[in-house]
Amino acid sequence: MKETAPETVENSEAAEASSAPQSEQEPAAEAEAAEAAGDTAAQAEIERLRNELSETQQRALRAQADFDNFRRRTQKEKEELAKYASSKLIQELLPVIDNFERALQASEDNPEFESFSKGVNMIFRQLEQVLAAEGLTAMNSVGQPFNPEFHQAIMQVESDEHEEGIVVEEVQKGYMLKDKVLRPAMVKVSM
Repeated sequence: MKETAPETVENSEAAEASSAPQSEQEPAAEAEAAEAAGDTAAQAEIERLRNELSETQQRALRAQADFDNFRRRTQKEKEELAKYASSKLIQELLPVIDNFERALQASEDNPEFESFSKGVNMIFRQLEQVLAAEGLTAMNSVGQPFNPEFHQAIMQVESDEHEEGIVVEEVQKGYMLKDKVLRPAMVKVSM
């Protein structure tokens, strides 16, 4: 029995020796696990912040692009407004021009009003020059193909001289202000 007792003592010492390093290893393993968990949490936080930064940068770029588009659109509208600022006044003067032309045609038939006709003609030419300087031009419609963007057909007439769809007569002149139709021409169209 003496032999078994020393074995037991040896066994218990061996068990104590092997358990000592395990208890020392456990805190180290726990520390490594905690550090790994901390690294994973830190990595996740870094990734979240990177995504947030990317989204914020995208929003800033979109806002900048929206602002640039707004600035360009506003500038274009301002230029358009300046270009056609005189449109309303000129449109109101068109009936005056029509009446001047009618008066001049009527005075050509009566030689008694020749000096009066010359004076009116001079005033009319002066008005035409002022309006032309603003960009007003009369349309030449007779002999042109009918175009609903430039002409307003008031009648269709039979014509041997013209093909179908050609403007035969201009009843009221049409006018353009720069590159925009201010008033379409009232015309008779061949059929």
